[in-house]
Amino acid sequence: MNNQQASDSQEFLGSLKNGIWLFGILSWLFGITDRSIASFWDGYLSALDLTQLFTASTFFVGWLFLKPRNKA
Repeated sequence: MNNQQASDSQEFLGSLKNGIWLFGILSWLFGITDRSIASFWDGYLSALDLTQLFTASTFFVGWLFLKPRNKA
């Protein structure tokens, strides 16, 4: 009985980690898209716009490396 509860809790935590990671991907993509539209809206890119896009893109790539691993 105790082994079954441990297995269920491990499965739940794995699913929760994966869900948070997927939500993060959607959030980063929304943020990068929002910054891109705001940057190109006036027709030119400033140094601040480029810095914001580069920073958001760097954090997004870092988030991709944080993917939870499946324990088999």
